[in-house]
Amino acid sequence: MGELYPPVEPYEKGMLDVGDGNLVYWEVCGNPDGKPALVVHGGPGSGCGTGARQYFDPDRYRVVLFDQRGCGRSTPHASEPTTDMRHNTTRHLIADMERLRNHLGIDRWLLYGGSWGSTLILAYAETHPERVSEIVIAAVTTTRRSEIDWLYRGAGRFFPEQWERFLEGAGGTPRDGDIVAAYARLVEHPDPAVREKATADWCAWEDAVLSGETNGASNPYGDRPPVAQLALVRICSHYFSHGAWLEEGALLRDAHRLAGIPGVLVHGRLDLAGPLDTAWELARAWPDAELTVVGNSGHLGSDTTRTHVLKALDQFARQGSNQTVRRSRVTDTSRVASH
Repeated sequence: MGELYPPVEPYEKGMLDVGDGNLVYWEVCGNPDGKPALVVHGGPGSGCGTGARQYFDPDRYRVVLFDQRGCGRSTPHASEPTTDMRHNTTRHLIADMERLRNHLGIDRWLLYGGSWGSTLILAYAETHPERVSEIVIAAVTTTRRSEIDWLYRGAGRFFPEQWERFLEGAGGTPRDGDIVAAYARLVEHPDPAVREKATADWCAWEDAVLSGETNGASNPYGDRPPVAQLALVRICSHYFSHGAWLEEGALLRDAHRLAGIPGVLVHGRLDLAGPLDTAWELARAWPDAELTVVGNSGHLGSDTTRTHVLKALDQFARQGSNQTVRRSRVTDTSRVASH
C-alpha cells in the first residue's frame, strides 16, 4: 500500500483579504520551487487539515492549502451568528482561489480534493481551465440537487430510524418539503440552544450515513469541536439549500471545458454519501479523465484509495508541467472496462 510522506510544516502562511470583510487563511508547504498544487477541502466548511500535506512529495511539490470562507482559521467564522453568509457562495470561493493564485505568483496549479472539494475544483477548473495543470479527486460529487436529495432523503432507506430522527430535528416534514432548507433556517435561529440542537441532529445524520465505514469507531462529524461543528453545519446547509448556486447538472454539462487537463478520479463503490454514478458520468463527459473504482471503499476512502491517489500525485510530479493527454477510461479494482 502507498505510504504517506512524513509530516511537514508550512514555510509560509498568511491571511488573504478577499473582500466583503473576509480574511482567508492560507499556507504553503514543500519545495518553494516545486510543482504548484492546491488542496481544496471538503464540507463545505470543514477547513483544511494537516494530513493532506502528506500526500505530496515535499521535494517535488509546492503545496498550497487554504480554509474556505467562514471555516477553519478564516474570519469571520461561520460559528458566530453575526457572520453574514450572503458573501459566502460558490462564486465567491472561485474568486478567492484566483486571488490566492495571483497572490502567490502561480501560473497554473494541480488541484486535489474530494467530496465538496471536488465540486469546487470542477467549478473553478471549468471557469479557469487555463490555470489548471491536472486534477486529482477522491470521492466525486457535483452537488446537483438530485445528489443533495439522495444524501438527506434517499439514503434514509438504509437508516430509517436515524433518518426519522433527522426529519424530526427539522420539525417534521417542512411545509416546502425541503429538509435541508429547514435546517438552514434553524441554524440561523436567534436562540443558541436551537442552533446547537440543529447542529447536533445534522451531525448525527451525517455520521449515520458513514457508520458502515467507521463501524462506530469514530464519528467524523460529531467528534469535531463544537465551534467547528456549528460552522460546518451552517455552511453546509447554506450551500446545499441553494444547490451551491449551480444550475442543475452544469458541471457535467460543461465538463468539455476540461479538455486537455489530465484528471484522475478515485471513487469507492460502497459510497452511500455520494454514489458512484456521478463519478461515472463525469468520467464519460471529461475527455482526459481516468476513473478508478475501488471495490472495498466508501466515502471516506481506504488504504487502496490512498494508494491510487498517491500514485497519481507522484506520477504528475515526475511528469512536471508538460502532460501527455490520455484517453478517458474506467478501471475497476476487480476488473477493467473501457468506454
